[in-house]
Amino acid sequence: MKRTNKLKSLALSALLLGGMIVPTQAQFLRTSYFMEGSHYRMQLNPALTPGRGYINLPVIGTLNATVNSSSLGYQDILDIIDNSSDGDYFMSQDFINRLNATNELNVNLSTDIISAGWYKGKNFWSFNIGLRNDIGATIPRNVFEFMNKMNGANVNFADLNEEFGGQGFEINSFAEVGLGFARDITDKLTIGGKVKALLGIGNMKLNVNTVSVNSQLEGVDLSTGYVDPEHVSGSASVQVDATLESSSKLLELQQSTNSRGEQYIDNIDFGSFGFAGYGAAIDLGVSYKLLKNLTLSASVLDLGFIKWGKGNTQVAHARGNQSYEASTPGEAMEFVDMVQSGEVLNFDMLQLGVDENAAKARTTKLTSTVAVGAEYALLKNWLVLGALYTGRFAQPKTINELSVSANIRPANNFNVAVSYSLLQGAGKTFGAAVKLGPIFVGTDYMFFGKNTKNVNAYIGFSIPLNKQKS
Repeated sequence: MKRTNKLKSLALSALLLGGMIVPTQAQFLRTSYFMEGSHYRMQLNPALTPGRGYINLPVIGTLNATVNSSSLGYQDILDIIDNSSDGDYFMSQDFINRLNATNELNVNLSTDIISAGWYKGKNFWSFNIGLRNDIGATIPRNVFEFMNKMNGANVNFADLNEEFGGQGFEINSFAEVGLGFARDITDKLTIGGKVKALLGIGNMKLNVNTVSVNSQLEGVDLSTGYVDPEHVSGSASVQVDATLESSSKLLELQQSTNSRGEQYIDNIDFGSFGFAGYGAAIDLGVSYKLLKNLTLSASVLDLGFIKWGKGNTQVAHARGNQSYEASTPGEAMEFVDMVQSGEVLNFDMLQLGVDENAAKARTTKLTSTVAVGAEYALLKNWLVLGALYTGRFAQPKTINELSVSANIRPANNFNVAVSYSLLQGAGKTFGAAVKLGPIFVGTDYMFFGKNTKNVNAYIGFSIPLNKQKS
């Protein structure tokens, strides 16, 4: 069977965008939240100041990536991205059985190119220049079932009626310049905040509402899909309802001409680096020592937006109904090759045409996060037990997590933590983190093989600065 082998999907293009800019890190590490000597926990709450200031080494000062999936394992995701011309992962019934009705995937990537924090009297100041990427995708099970059926044995092209849809995809990539401030109001209350200027690199959003495939082609070889032009008859059609919005200088929508002389998007390529939008955001945090050994804290992160310019925006719509007549040379073969392509997002099937009159300025919200924590100190603050809830309002679905942890923190330059996350990994997600002098390593979701659905890793290198004054 024949498969096209372009940049096969918007998902692959987005992952390339996320990975090509710089080495990456996730936005935060939950396991570090109660590690008093670590400044990395300020990414989750700007009020949680460290024991002393710091300068992170450029880029390698913080390296991390996080992937969350509702049903697809690590190997499944690799198979989808690397669907080569002989890839047939979707033909496995075991793969189909592992899928949910709707399957979500989130990837969060970022790095600080420059970042530092320091004490000035009773105040703690921080500054950073970084890059951020948020990627979300929804792939319904019926998409893979359609691919499985079309590439199976004895496909009946003389009476074919299939409908699927519900795919969604979004990427948001931007640079940020942030200035943070925190202060002890009393010996129990600390507040913190951060203001950020945002420089938009790219935003892309695709919604595939429905795809309806119908065929009354007679004479197609049922076992191989071979089309003999002299013996095939009838017609076929594909109806699509889909919209793509893209604002970026880095991503370029490449178009080709179909057999009807119409332009449609068949690839995504990389253009020149530049900023296509501008915006702002804030982080807010608070920490309160309710009892001698009990401290409560809460924060809200990334309350903000990016406005994308009209001149850097393209909008594309599916052309609606595409018909394929056996009487027209090559159209029957074109249809059969298209439905048997084995692509999760099939450009030839979607037939997205750029609407030159639809371009307009767009505004997108950031992926905001809420965090609420409680910690209880034992052994003169040497051992701390903590519980942390985070809600990340990602697309296509909010990611909720509840983590419990035990933290040993005998000194500012030595902290150890272990954590257990209850929600995302169905009770199979363990985390650990260690701060030893200037080196920090950690994970919220350990890797347990090819079926792992949630995984991340964090490495940091920093130079210590002045301590907080009494």
